[in-house]
Amino acid sequence: MAHQSLEQRETNRRRVKEHAATDGGWPFDSEREIADRAVQISPATLDMNILKQLVPTKHCFSGFTKHCRALHPSFLHSSPDASVEVHSPEQEVVIALGSNVGDRLDNFSNALELMNKSGINITRHACLYETAPAYVTDQPHFLNSAVRAVTKLGPHELLGVLKKIEKDMGRTGGIRYGPRPIDLDILFYGKFKVHSDILTIPHERIWERPFVMAPLLDLLGSAADCDTVTCWHSFSLHSGGLFESWEKLGGESLIGKEGMKRVLPIKNGLWDWSQRTSVMGILNVTPDSFSDGGKFLSVESAVSQARLMISEGADMIDIGAQSTRPMASRISAEEELDRLIPVLEGIIGMPEAEGKLISVDTFSSEVASEAVSKGAHLVNDISAGTLDSNMLRVVAGLKVPYVAMHMRGDPSTMQNSENLQYDDVCKQIASELYSRVKYAELSGIPAWRIIIDPGIGFSKKTEHNLDILVGLPNIRAEIARKSFGVSHAPILIGPSRKRFLADICSRTAADERDPATIACVTASVLGGANIVRVHNVRDNLDSVKVCDAILKQRSCII
Repeated sequence: MAHQSLEQRETNRRRVKEHAATDGGWPFDSEREIADRAVQISPATLDMNILKQLVPTKHCFSGFTKHCRALHPSFLHSSPDASVEVHSPEQEVVIALGSNVGDRLDNFSNALELMNKSGINITRHACLYETAPAYVTDQPHFLNSAVRAVTKLGPHELLGVLKKIEKDMGRTGGIRYGPRPIDLDILFYGKFKVHSDILTIPHERIWERPFVMAPLLDLLGSAADCDTVTCWHSFSLHSGGLFESWEKLGGESLIGKEGMKRVLPIKNGLWDWSQRTSVMGILNVTPDSFSDGGKFLSVESAVSQARLMISEGADMIDIGAQSTRPMASRISAEEELDRLIPVLEGIIGMPEAEGKLISVDTFSSEVASEAVSKGAHLVNDISAGTLDSNMLRVVAGLKVPYVAMHMRGDPSTMQNSENLQYDDVCKQIASELYSRVKYAELSGIPAWRIIIDPGIGFSKKTEHNLDILVGLPNIRAEIARKSFGVSHAPILIGPSRKRFLADICSRTAADERDPATIACVTASVLGGANIVRVHNVRDNLDSVKVCDAILKQRSCII
């Protein structure tokens, strides 16, 4: 902020008071706070009459509160009469991203990196959407998303930084609404409305654009996490806030159709996981895994098993070289890589693996990094980053999808009495898993790269596993209280041949638990699982196909 003279400060002080009076409220607690605001806001900002502080009132929020409570009884944590914090060194902002020229995903990554370097600290990411162009329709499809961030930049300073990023990334004037490598729009800036010749906040076209509203809603939860979010809802054209605005456009019914798909970037493409359930085949190249330990220690036997699973219809192969059964011994990264890399290279070299996805099942950042450099497409981490402090940072740099699984402790401690204590297993899994995903986002892994796994068999009793199998919608709903975006993430479920099935069915041999596994897979897919991780691909794939057909038929009836 440029230095202001005493005369200029007094002028600004008077104008700030005028703004407060004309807005029908007095958001400042003291003359000192008025003086602080006068110094903070630039003369040009005040001269253009751009900043208007929103002060919640009972009248403003009555309809919105009623609507949100209908959606979820705990939506509003604060009273509509709650005081509004006016002076803050940082403002929370929402910025929309769009791209349809060049490598769209790489454009997003570069833009996010430049934003973080420019004083725009990103805290949350929306899902990723591929959308048909609007207004000017004769152009390529867009990728769209949005981020929440905090910044000390003023609204026009922020606009200037974003325009510079767009220019540095190759955006030129061109046709309005036409093709562009990157488009960065400020949707919200703190609790303020902004009106000037070059900037309007909230962005004036939010309410008519599904490709903006969908990612915007992803950044929120059904429970408002702060007063700023409550203000954003009040900016809506509808008494029910942003939720009602989204529903008026069509809401979730728009997602999955040709004009708008929620996607996850993987390999060289975009995966729309809503179309059908994917099957992940398990390949353990370990001597001590509970089901197939020792069976696939040679490269030849492991590659042959991968070939068999692919021929039976597997979409993905998940290779693990470190056993994660209860009480398993932890091996070094070097030993894990010695087991893993020759098998990984052998599978990637198979013609049959063309078009298939290869996952590495590891909680070691060193192993993950090396495996991805050798061709693995995603990282499956049973610890969600808790067993290796470098994992999240490394995966962020790898820019591959990341499976974050719920587990307490490690394989040697996960089944002790302390880690098996739950009051509401689905609610606590959701809360603990979301906290890991949030940390992953802050570490640089955007939500659009994350897959979640509730961790059947890991720090769970039999009854907990059963609760998960019937409670996937509850897990999604609980996560949605904090983040709709994370609640939309693909869910991976892995019940295959696990011990709790032996307890229920009295099947001592692991490979005798396949019928029980099929029952679990059926319940999971009908409950909303998007990936099933199994040993027996052929039989479980039949179950998945029937479940997908049931779900399709159900959607047609609805």
